[in-house]
Amino acid sequence: MEYKGFIGSVNYSSTDEVFHGKIEFVTDLVTFEGTSISELKTAFQESVDDYIEFCKETGKTPEKSLKGVFNVRVKPEIHRKAAILAVEKKISLNQVVADALSQYVGHAHV
Repeated sequence: MEYKGFIGSVNYSSTDEVFHGKIEFVTDLVTFEGTSISELKTAFQESVDDYIEFCKETGKTPEKSLKGVFNVRVKPEIHRKAAILAVEKKISLNQVVADALSQYVGHAHV
């Protein structure tokens, strides 16, 4: 789900028959829930609006920044192939991974 640039993840509890969600990439835990898709969307939007207001009142920055740095674990064979490619192209291994990820995300159906 997306609203005002915020992303919400959703899970369903068959025990409770309720959709549970949380706002991703924020510094605080902000949750919402609903028993229907319509109710869930409304709850998500209200949670985003409430969170934005809370942040304004407290002087906080609402969105957690993504620094662009993370660890990636791959099979040794893939690591080797990527390292060889980096040498052949005279670029860093980091650039090989960044290029591959950019290409994959560019083609992904998000």
